[in-house]
Amino acid sequence: MKKSIRTGVVASVAAAGLLLTSCGFGGEDSGQDAEGSTSLDLLVPSYSDNSRALWEGVIEDFEAANEDISVNLQVESWENLESVLNTQIQAGEAPDIYNGGAFSAFATEGLLYTAEEIASPETLEDFQESFAANEQVDGTQYALPLLASARALFYNEDLFEEAGVDGAPTTWDELYDAAEAITETGTPGYGMPLGSEEAQGEALIWMAGNGGGFGDESEITVDTPENLEAAEFMKRMIDDGLTQSDPGATQRTPMINVFIQGQIGMVYGLPQTVGQIEAENPELNYGLANIPTASGEPATLGVADRLMSFKNDGDKAEAVTTFMDFFFAEDNYVEWVSAEGFLPTTVSGAEQMSGDETLAPFLDMLPSAVFYPTSNPAWNATDGAFKSLFGQLGQGMEPAEVLEQIQAEADAAAE
Repeated sequence: MKKSIRTGVVASVAAAGLLLTSCGFGGEDSGQDAEGSTSLDLLVPSYSDNSRALWEGVIEDFEAANEDISVNLQVESWENLESVLNTQIQAGEAPDIYNGGAFSAFATEGLLYTAEEIASPETLEDFQESFAANEQVDGTQYALPLLASARALFYNEDLFEEAGVDGAPTTWDELYDAAEAITETGTPGYGMPLGSEEAQGEALIWMAGNGGGFGDESEITVDTPENLEAAEFMKRMIDDGLTQSDPGATQRTPMINVFIQGQIGMVYGLPQTVGQIEAENPELNYGLANIPTASGEPATLGVADRLMSFKNDGDKAEAVTTFMDFFFAEDNYVEWVSAEGFLPTTVSGAEQMSGDETLAPFLDMLPSAVFYPTSNPAWNATDGAFKSLFGQLGQGMEPAEVLEQIQAEADAAAE
């Protein structure tokens, strides 16, 4: 971008964001106006406190370079994002461009443009092959990989020292012992967010750590022996009082904020958590380590969010392509993805960001990352089931029953 990222406008645009309803973008006409210009609706989640400002910066520069295209921005929390999207789809007002996770159900229902319809060959060729392949359904790419992330263990070194814990845990048993020791000092040992924001993420971190997972593009597998063992260990942590209170209703974002203030011993965090600590509590004495697993073998959650485009009336592919090509141009994209603290999905972006020491631990973990089966058409329903049902683990329900309920939702969606 020619202009620097506008982090200072967050407060001013937040008030404007209140004018946006949960089922629209505030404009009366999101198509072509009388003068032939095109208006695009863009629905995105909030990755950080600066997300709105970052997108506002992209849009300002894009509109300056493309005077015949305007972009209407709507920013939602991850907790509300999917319900907002579903409301818009049901009302026939799906966003022209959507930044989210699951996409295969939309593709199989014929709601999305293909990737070739919304990006130039040059843009498509710059995506790393592994990420591009993850955006396919039945051999056709529909979405554009926006960012990548891996999870790591963040631990409070002062609390570790106070509790007499020597070094970061590498296994579940060591994690349990460390959490127990820290809890005995009066601070929750481990933060376990099982609320609707990202219950599926916390679940997959633990299940991947026992050789489990959620399946692949052909089959969703939630109710498995490996996953059950992981859920049982999680419930043991909860029942033994080693987590924060009411984990079944705890959302990830506020829980990480509590860790940043030094009030939880350990959490699983993202690359952007490093930047949050630097901004909000730079004096925090913390360490980064691989995710503890049942055996100690490395495994972590990998996340690759994406941009996709809903067809709607089918006449905006050219304008969407113009926007995608602008956004994924090397300098524009690298500035955005680095400011949000994530890993790039493009070859050019990876080359430019390879020297970033902050990202190095997470880049090292990517080879052992397990991803959501987003190319499975039943994943949308499975994702929703985790968010609404898995928190029952922290409310007394037996793990076997919780997994059975989620598997039933997945199986029903696959029929």
